[in-house]
Parts: sequence; structure tokens; C-alpha cells
Amino acid sequence: MRRSSYPEQEVNSINWQAFKLILPYLFEFKNRIAFAMLCLVLTKVASVYLPFILKDIVDTLDANVPENLQIAIVPLGLVAAYGMTRLAIVVFAEIRDTLFGRVTERAIRRIGLKVFRHLHALDLDFHLNRQTGGLSRDIDRGTTGISFLMRFMVFNIVPTLLEITMVVTILFVNYGIWFAVITLGSILVYIFYSVYATNLRTRYVRAANTADSSSNTRAIDSLLNYETVKYFTNEEFEAKAYDQQLATWEQAKIKNRLSLFALNGGQALIIALAMTSMLALAAVKVSEGEMTLGDFVLVNAFMMQIFMPLNFLGFVYREIKGSLANIENLFGLLAKSPKVQDAPDAKAVVIKQGTINFENIEFSYHKKRKIIKNISFQVKGGEKVAVVGTSGSGKSTLVKLLFRFYDVSSGNILIDGQNVVDVSQHSLRQHIGIVPQDTVLFNDTLFANVQYGDPKASKTQVMAAIEMAHLTKFVASLPDGVETKVGERGLKLSGGEKQRVAIARTILKNPTILVFDEATSSLDSQSEQAILTAINEVAKNRTSLVIAHRLSTIIDSDNIIVMSEGNIVEQGNHQQLLALHGQYSKMWQLQQSTN
Repeated sequence: MRRSSYPEQEVNSINWQAFKLILPYLFEFKNRIAFAMLCLVLTKVASVYLPFILKDIVDTLDANVPENLQIAIVPLGLVAAYGMTRLAIVVFAEIRDTLFGRVTERAIRRIGLKVFRHLHALDLDFHLNRQTGGLSRDIDRGTTGISFLMRFMVFNIVPTLLEITMVVTILFVNYGIWFAVITLGSILVYIFYSVYATNLRTRYVRAANTADSSSNTRAIDSLLNYETVKYFTNEEFEAKAYDQQLATWEQAKIKNRLSLFALNGGQALIIALAMTSMLALAAVKVSEGEMTLGDFVLVNAFMMQIFMPLNFLGFVYREIKGSLANIENLFGLLAKSPKVQDAPDAKAVVIKQGTINFENIEFSYHKKRKIIKNISFQVKGGEKVAVVGTSGSGKSTLVKLLFRFYDVSSGNILIDGQNVVDVSQHSLRQHIGIVPQDTVLFNDTLFANVQYGDPKASKTQVMAAIEMAHLTKFVASLPDGVETKVGERGLKLSGGEKQRVAIARTILKNPTILVFDEATSSLDSQSEQAILTAINEVAKNRTSLVIAHRLSTIIDSDNIIVMSEGNIVEQGNHQQLLALHGQYSKMWQLQQSTN
């Protein structure tokens, strides 16, 4: 059973450092933020002033004013002021949101790009162990969570606290301490309950997120391996496994919803008690003549006005907790450091001859199992050197070490005398082209996949590379020619066609050193000959390292390295190795007898 690589986090392990990481993106637009904050303050001042206009309207209507003056001047003027104030609140809020919108969107863009670059900077070992579906979901939820934090923390929590402070002060000054005590007390109880209940339900949010990532990972993993599922008629097995993941998600969401009901119910009770207490106190004061009917309306308006944002404050706090839970994995990704890093003084590699030296190389993926055991050999500039051996002998590992996807445990890899650990990875890989055993293409056109070897190449250069890779006839047979979509991972093309696209892409890159990692191992004889013809043309006057399974493809090599269990057991050209009657000779005879 495949499992998600994203375990549930500790319930109270909230990464508050997120705010510190977000602030630099906010401060990129200081003037814009300052103006937005001014609009925020003006919005709240207008909002707090609104109940006073209502009070004046009610008191005016309730007073013994001459009827013609009452109708013609005072109430209409106050009603107009009420309308203008409401309009001002909306206008200031819209200006604020518009100003800050650009700040939020730019920050999300920058953070998204940072995560994308960071993922490409991480080492191969991370990407071999990742689960794409869960990773994709975590990134999506993380960036959404960051957007929520930036917008609502700045423009909802801060203004709500500002409004609460203003209202409590006004009630205390104008109506006495009990109005202020009831208001402030209910607010504190509301906030305490919201924080307590939200902390309790965070575990359910995380459980739902973990189950969501797990089910998404399972679905994508199954769809990416669609053909394998069909080969083994395991559709029902996959469906049951996916349903198990969804069942876990369903249970987590049910608990999440019940905890939300408890939270909202408690908040509603606190608000109801506070509103009832305030209105009862105001009603007593009105009946005793200490307050006017307009004051009663003002207190009611203030309580409704303050609990609306306060209720929203509860929502925002819940969402912030959820958002922080969502972005934990995102910032966990950013905190990961690649195991393979450039030296602080790394320079660009300079390649003239293209001579490669493997000197006393040792390497292991895990400490208990050594893959490469103290091997040394040279690939001279312009030579074709092949590495052969049984599966698991370490052949393909040499390619990964040359590209510096991993660092050697001991020994040195030199290119024209420059140690690969002393030069930048980018410059190193720029000079090496590869045709891998399993060519994976992007879900784009055939033209775009070839152009990927050099995104700046012109159409003429791309077409020339296609011709050199003997793809012209194949392209001409396609209804849409080079604009034909190759499908996800190139599934619409055969193995030989994909290999020739890989060769064309490498030709366009025009590297100094060429690597062929079992480029023909899965092809039929006719396709193999076409690929070999293309490979030989491309490899002329270039340093070539060929990892081979079929010995017939490397008989023209200048040197053949025979590996077994991480050691070099033989080396020489084809004729010399046959004369030794050793492992290479046995492999040759075995392959010849099966042809």
C-alpha cells in the first residue's frame, strides 16, 4: 500500500515564523501600504461615527420640534449625512482593498517563484522520494494560506481591534463604566473561547489536510501509472485503495465540522448574552430618563456593529490557524537544504578537450551498501568510452556522479583537470548532454520538446536538429507535423521516437561531453540501428560516455569498462576483451546466442 510522505504534524506546532518571512514581501510597496492604512483608519472612523448620526435622527424625530422645520431641514439633512457616511465607508474600503490587492498578488507571485526555484535547487534524492500529488496540494494550500494571512491579518484583525478600542472608550465616556465593562468583558470572553476552541479543532484541520494530500497523492500516482493498472487489471484494487483514503478524509471532515458547530454555537451564545445585557441596561436607563431613545438606538447600533467584525474576527482567527497549518509543509520545503551545493568560490567550468578522470571513486546511497568501490578510469577528449556490466553494478550511478546529482563519498571526478565539486553545477551541466534510457517528454508539441535543448534556438536550428536525429520522415507522417502534441510524459510516441527526440534535443544543446545511458536497451533492432546511426553522427569529435546493455552497440568504443558489484573487473577495446575470455566475453557470447 502506497502511503503519503506527509505525516500529521503535532497539534500545537504552529509555525509563527511565517509572519516574519512574509513581511519583506509586504514592505516592497511601503507607500502603497501607508496610503491603504490611512484609508483603513478613515473607514473605521466613519464606521464608528455612523451610530451617532442614527442617534441624532431618532432624537430629532422624538423631540417637540415645529413640524415644518422638523420635516424640511433637520431629519433630511441627517439622513443625507447618514447616506454620505455609508458611501464613504464603502469607498474608503474599496480604495484600501484595491491598493493592497497589488501588494498581495505580487507577494504571492514572488513566494510561488521562490518555492518553484527552491524545488529545482533540491537534490535528486529529495525528488526520488517525493510524492507529487501531495507535494502539489501542499504548495497550493500553502500559497492560498499565505494570501489569506497577508490580506486578513492586516485589514481585518487590526481594524477590528481599532474599532473595539474606539467603541469601548466612547461607551465609557458617554454612558458609564457598566456599558464599557459589559462590552469589553464579552469581547474578552469571546476571544478567549474562540482561541481555546480553535486550538482544540486544529488537530481536525490537520487530519483533514493530511487525508486530502494522501488521497490526492494516491489518485495522481494511480493515473500516472494508468497503463500498469490496465496491464494487471487492478482497476478495482486502485478504486478500493482510493476509497479507503477518501473514507479517512470523510471521517476527518465530519469531526472538523462538528468541532466547527461547537465553536460557532459557543460564539453565538456569548454574543446573544452580551447583546441582551447591553439592551436591558440601556432600556432601564431610558425608562429612568438617564438616556434618550436615540441613545438606546446608538448602543444597539454599536453592539451590532462591534459584534459583526468581532464575529468575523473569530472566523479570521480560525482561518489563520488553518492557514498556518496549511503553510507548514510549504515553509518546511523552503527550509530544506540541498545535499549537493556549490562551493562558496565555485567558478564556471572551462572545457577545452573534454577529458574526464574518475580517480579512486567510492559512493553509496546508504552507508550499509557501497555502490561504487574505489574505481579509476579516464575518458580522453574526443574518445568514446563504454561502461557495461550486470544490473546493479553501478553503471548509471557513474552518470549521476558526473552530473553531480550526488557527491562522491571519496575520490575525485575531474574534467580537464577541474574537480566537479569546485565548479558551479549549472556550468557543469551546461557542457554535458544526455540521452537517457527512459526519455520523459513534456506534455507539449514535438517542436517545443526539441527546442527545450536550447530555448533560444530559432526554428531553423530546431529543424536542423530534427533532421540530424533522423526524425524528418517521422515528423512528415504526422498530421500536425512538429506541432503534434506528444502527450503527458511523451506517451503518444513510441520508445524509438522518444529516443530520437532526446537525441535532437541534445544536438540542439550542442554539449562538449555526451552521455548515453542505455539509450537503446528497450528498442527493437530496426529502431536501435536508426538510433545508433544518429548517435554516431552526434558523437563525432566529442567526448562520449556510453552506458550500455547491448554490447553490439559499443563494439567501436575506444575503451570498454566492465563493472561488477561496483568494481572494474576488465577494460580494453572489444577485441582485447574477447581475447581475455573473461566476463565481457561471456556476456558477448550470451547475447549473440539469444539474437
